[in-house]
Amino acid sequence: MKITDSNVASQIVKQEQSEAGMLHFFNHIAVVEFYEGIHVDLNSAKKTIEDLMKYFGNQKPFGLVANRVNSYSISLLETAEVRSIFPNLVSYGVVSHNEAGRMNALVENSFCLSENISYDNLYEALDTVYKNVTNKLNFTLN
Repeated sequence: MKITDSNVASQIVKQEQSEAGMLHFFNHIAVVEFYEGIHVDLNSAKKTIEDLMKYFGNQKPFGLVANRVNSYSISLLETAEVRSIFPNLVSYGVVSHNEAGRMNALVENSFCLSENISYDNLYEALDTVYKNVTNKLNFTLN
């Protein structure tokens, strides 16, 4: 299910489109839906990275959910560089809608700092990522 077809669509604050896909912003999280067949790397996701930076900056804690409604590949070797661009990315989740997506999420999980990033359900991913971000916000404020 695309985020725009979900019951949280009305809570989308802002949307951006690029050659790589759609980016949907909420208060403390963003949902990215990359297009079918794209290879996601620093070059192809340049506008997505810029849009995330404009919206969240590099101080405000935020979370990112990759909603894999399409099949695409990512450059895992650039994961560390992406993490350095976003030191304030505190939670990440991947929603898989089929077995191939789940296998990709498991591989991605091995490159991430968080314990589990793979979700079968969009709402579970949004809830978990949001809770992780708000916990970080509460911790930062104290």
